[in-house]
Amino acid sequence: MADDNNPHTWLNEHGDYLYRYAISRLHNEEQASDMLQETLLAGWKGHTGFSGQSSVRTWLVGILKHKIIDHIRKEIRERNLMTAVEADPTTPYFDTDGRWHEAPHAWHESPEALCSSSQFHDVLEQCMRKLPASQQAVFRMREISGEDTESVCKSCDITSTNLHVLLYRARMALRHCLQHHWFEQEKH
Repeated sequence: MADDNNPHTWLNEHGDYLYRYAISRLHNEEQASDMLQETLLAGWKGHTGFSGQSSVRTWLVGILKHKIIDHIRKEIRERNLMTAVEADPTTPYFDTDGRWHEAPHAWHESPEALCSSSQFHDVLEQCMRKLPASQQAVFRMREISGEDTESVCKSCDITSTNLHVLLYRARMALRHCLQHHWFEQEKH
């Protein structure tokens, strides 16, 4: 049996577990490997301060969690804003100052009337089918089925931030589609 308090054995004893933990959070093998290395290095540097109130594995997982959080925060800070803006499907609706190119038109029908219209539901369904699969799935679960944020995130294996981005993009795309295929048609 290996000495669990010996940092020289930690890679063999806990490396696979820590790596699987990191990859389940980061979904990137290279980043998971980096986080594992940083965790073992931090553990090795601080092992004399380890109080032993938990298992070494629990202590290392705690370090790993903090390393992952720091990594994600750094990645968010360093994200290239222009790349994100170019990839955002709502970009054509706004100018560089964030103002609408053309403001959306007011909807003249009440939401209650729309909910009872089978024609509207048909158009909405056609518009939803045009959404990317991930946007369509989260929109249906959250907005149509009424599932809570936590269950949608668990079902789709996404963060709540990612969920809100997907929902925002889905809503914008649906608004545009409905504007063109339903509300513009009402005027004619």
